[in-house]
Amino acid sequence: MDKYLITGFSGFVGKHFLDLLELKGEAAIAMGVDLFPPNFEYQKNRNIQCEFMRLDLLESNAVQSVLSKFKPDYLLHLASYSSVSFSWKNPVLSFQNNANIFLNILEAIQIYNLPTRILSVGSSEVYGDIKTENIPIIEEQSLNPKSPYAVARISQELLSKIFTDGYGLDIVLTRSFNHIGPGQREIFAVPSFAKQIVEGHMRGEKSITLRAGDLNITRDFLDVRDVVKAYYVLLKQGRKGEIYNICSGRGVSLIEILTLMERTMDVRCVISKDPKLLRPVDNAIIIGSNAKLKKETGWNPEISLEQSINDILMDGKFKQNK
Repeated sequence: MDKYLITGFSGFVGKHFLDLLELKGEAAIAMGVDLFPPNFEYQKNRNIQCEFMRLDLLESNAVQSVLSKFKPDYLLHLASYSSVSFSWKNPVLSFQNNANIFLNILEAIQIYNLPTRILSVGSSEVYGDIKTENIPIIEEQSLNPKSPYAVARISQELLSKIFTDGYGLDIVLTRSFNHIGPGQREIFAVPSFAKQIVEGHMRGEKSITLRAGDLNITRDFLDVRDVVKAYYVLLKQGRKGEIYNICSGRGVSLIEILTLMERTMDVRCVISKDPKLLRPVDNAIIIGSNAKLKKETGWNPEISLEQSINDILMDGKFKQNK
């Protein structure tokens, strides 16, 4: 019976990965660790025995204790401060947290000589501002980080290389592009738009004033349910030490996302530019190539952007927050 340790379990992706494990129908044991308990049911599964433990990954002794006792076959490392905006406001905290928690995990696995396969979840932010001729972005593209968050993610990749080459740890790495779907926190643009539109719609408004930052940026959006499928196949089939883009291969601007939401909810939005939502430096276009992932694992995205947006807008949490 495979054993999975999921860091950052209580976040957006953790629930969807657990749902996928259950859907696979394979008997497995999962342990989720996080600073905060999850707000979803994690014990009502037929196939997956799931436990949760509060754990501060900055406490190296506690990390070593958990890993040495649980001895996971697979470790999905989701834990991080994942907001680029947060990293601009709190650069020291963002960098130290994201780099040090990963280092503590690697050190624990190395000390106890565990055969754990690690999926190091990284970010497309490491690519930075890319010239048009280099779109879509392949994994061999040179890195040009434009935020403290991106620099921390590069550090995570370098630590992976050191521990793979120096100690033989079994690490597969991702550069995950923007993922969206039900359950995402409103600190990110797409769920923030959805929340404002749903709440305005519930008030009976046809014209909704919407706070937003730069709507002209283009991103590669992938549904979280397709993302976790990619994580699963990489845990099973990814090559040790290799980096894989997790993306749709399609670029969509935020204004296109907003237009799709307006059409779905039959409303019109009046944009109120919020300077607080603008970053000091931002990448204009980020579109990735998923050719390597497809070729080596057979993975393919299955959920359309339209379905993702519809499911986000129908997410019950917005109505519950009302």
